[in-house]
Amino acid sequence: MNKMIKTLIVSGGNIEKECFSKIYINNKFDYIIASDKGLETLDKYNITPNYIIGDFDSVNREILNKFANKKDIEVKELNPEKDYTDTHMALKLATELNSTDITIMGAIGTRVDHVLANIHILKETLDKNIKCTIIDSNNEIQLINKTTILEKDNKYKYISLIPFTTKVEGITLKGLKYLLSNATLEIGHSIGVSNEQIEKNAVIEVKNGILILIKSKD
Repeated sequence: MNKMIKTLIVSGGNIEKECFSKIYINNKFDYIIASDKGLETLDKYNITPNYIIGDFDSVNREILNKFANKKDIEVKELNPEKDYTDTHMALKLATELNSTDITIMGAIGTRVDHVLANIHILKETLDKNIKCTIIDSNNEIQLINKTTILEKDNKYKYISLIPFTTKVEGITLKGLKYLLSNATLEIGHSIGVSNEQIEKNAVIEVKNGILILIKSKD
């Protein structure tokens, strides 16, 4: 059995202390990667990353220099005219570290373009069969393309399923308030939004295509 390697990526969006503390305390991360301004969050919560990556156009330079001078921290400075976002490059680094379970925090903020891009880059880990979740104070976001079992989590009221690919076929839902049987969802429809889990374990079956799975508090 391959060893589970858990990695936390901290990006530049706002991260509430309570949410960060719960994720950090409840998971024994093998690696922590600061993505550009995400280093400021780690500094604020007195956490030292293993890697710092980005073009450093957003992070406070004094904070960057403080961490860059510490041993056992690898700094990867990127060209500002790069093809990928800092968070995407952090995700690529996490996969190079053979991570099997990746958590991304600070990926949801005021920049809608960044939010959408951060959801889309999850496909890179999905294609490699690596679990990857974006988490903030109100949401958990994943991409799924196969049968997925959800354990009921009372902090989340809603379960939403939104097509990521043009068409998602063979969707069967069990243990949720609104059920589907071998259904097809297509881009442009909102039928999968705001479902609710009513049983301890819910099952989402997908035969073809990719769904965005979003758990929301409100």
